[in-house]
Amino acid sequence: MSRAKPPERRKMIRATVARTSRISRNFVTVTLTGEELAEFEHQGFDQCVRLFFRRDGQDILNMPTFSNNAWLAQFLLTRVTNRPWVRNYTVRAFRTDPLEMDIEFALHGDTGPASVFATSAQPGDPVGIFDEGIGYLPAADAARQLIVADESAVPAALAILEGAPETLQADVYLEVPDADDIREVETPADVTVHWLARNGSGDVPGNLALRTLRSSSFSVVPQYTWVAGESALVTGVRRYLVQEVSVPRSTVTFIGYWRYGRASPG
Repeated sequence: MSRAKPPERRKMIRATVARTSRISRNFVTVTLTGEELAEFEHQGFDQCVRLFFRRDGQDILNMPTFSNNAWLAQFLLTRVTNRPWVRNYTVRAFRTDPLEMDIEFALHGDTGPASVFATSAQPGDPVGIFDEGIGYLPAADAARQLIVADESAVPAALAILEGAPETLQADVYLEVPDADDIREVETPADVTVHWLARNGSGDVPGNLALRTLRSSSFSVVPQYTWVAGESALVTGVRRYLVQEVSVPRSTVTFIGYWRYGRASPG
């Protein structure tokens, strides 16, 4: 995990599901609404929140009440049967009129708690969010950038591109499970997006992006890199850039969202 910019203020926020929309075979957007969203400090880019949602059989959402780092201890001291699920997700979009937040889910199978929630959520279902800040922190003079993501980080990468200045120059590598997941992206003129679809190859997520990056040549060495997704992808990209391309370690933000073969705790 790299450095992150925490929010200046934050609190546990309760909201409800407004609607869901299927983007493609493996991506779903869940739109949240609620008056407490007015207290959310939207920073954009890859801003991450903890998302709390009910387990099967729970009638209420039993969220932590502390709005500081003590929330985790409170959460862990709660009996598992009374805890909600909690997962980290990027704020894909935030609107003030109407007051809404979009969370985009990359679906990993049909049985994981987050995938089940995303595909079965109904209007009015309760959720909670807790702001964790942003990790995309390029230097002001980092004109040439590199962005790499597997499907779990595609929503964050797209949010970064949507918030980028028109002067951004970047190569972007986005790996997705299927060609159906490729979509049109509006970017600054000097941004090139490379969509990489596994198309049922059985490859471990992230391997295709790493192989493609290693076989690419840099006409200009990136002055800042943001890479997120499966653990082996982010460490592999960082190692390659630092050891073989001589990119300064301090210019690489690497964020492991998940680890292949291991379920998320909580």
